[in-house]
Amino acid sequence: MRHTPLLAILLFTTCFNYNQKATSMPEPTTDIRLDLAEANRLAELPLSCITQPLPYKAGHTIAKPEDNEMPQVHHPAFYGCFDWHSAVHGHWSLVYLMKQFPNLEAADSARAKLAMNLTKENIETEVEYFSMNRYTKSFERTYGWAWLLKLQEELYTWEDADAKEWYANLQPLADYISNAYIEYLPKLVYPIRVGEHTNTAFGLSFAYDYAQTVGDEALAAAIRTAATRFYANDKGCPIQWEPSGYDFLSPCLQEADIMRKVLPEKEFDAWLADFLPELTNKKLALEPAKVIDRSDGKLVHLDGLNFSRAWCLYSLEGNENAKRLADEHLKYSLDKITDGDYAGQHWLVSFALYAFKSMQ
Repeated sequence: MRHTPLLAILLFTTCFNYNQKATSMPEPTTDIRLDLAEANRLAELPLSCITQPLPYKAGHTIAKPEDNEMPQVHHPAFYGCFDWHSAVHGHWSLVYLMKQFPNLEAADSARAKLAMNLTKENIETEVEYFSMNRYTKSFERTYGWAWLLKLQEELYTWEDADAKEWYANLQPLADYISNAYIEYLPKLVYPIRVGEHTNTAFGLSFAYDYAQTVGDEALAAAIRTAATRFYANDKGCPIQWEPSGYDFLSPCLQEADIMRKVLPEKEFDAWLADFLPELTNKKLALEPAKVIDRSDGKLVHLDGLNFSRAWCLYSLEGNENAKRLADEHLKYSLDKITDGDYAGQHWLVSFALYAFKSMQ
């Protein structure tokens, strides 16, 4: 994954006319960049939510009375931001912003909160949770697993004393998840092709980034094998059927994203021409998803879809149509991140930031 230069955001003064036909071309987009002021704005949500224990959606199966503890008991590191996986990518957001912007206004506060959560003892408790009973073994499979490895990858690539300590503390959990992937993937007969958490292509894509970055070849090999088995023969993905009402991932674009990573370039180009010819011939028409009620935590998923579409499209080098669509999707939802309900807004910053990170 390419790393973004330090960028400044320039919001557009003109809006896309959604009454136009899908085939009509909007005016060329202006450059979209992330600067310190926007970074300071975006840091506010993860900074406040990673230490906010309630409300919290546990996703927890109770097998015996002692399992019925408050989430912070089971998850002393990742107890905030409404749910476990969002707490994880809230931590990723702060690490990414501090790396990119050493003068981030909230850097000291963010560093203190990360140090409080990412202790050796807290991570040991997190690891223990996965073996608490037979139900917790599959906890957060594979969406939360993928974000945990993305957090660990971000720490690995940061030359910072605290980051090195947090990386060492987090490694037992990363190792557990790597092994869990390797055990699970051969048992998964069919990929999960949905636009929410269980999407297999997304889970493979982030995990593959981690494996490539840190040199976890066993995990990388398992992912290459699974992705090829799942997707190599796919053709004609019906992207015109997207999105579904609660999507925050594009099944078609997430699949393209993992295959871009595991296939040699020429093989990927040929595969993409069969899978999504609209991307190859640069005629894809794809409007940003609309959200009417951002106080609804499920409906606001579609802002996340705009960001995740953007990061997949930005990664297609040399495709100006894809870049234009990515710009439109990122722009549409970027200034709307903080105007909804907590249940829907606690996670969106990480999706926006990952779109920036994925820019060419």
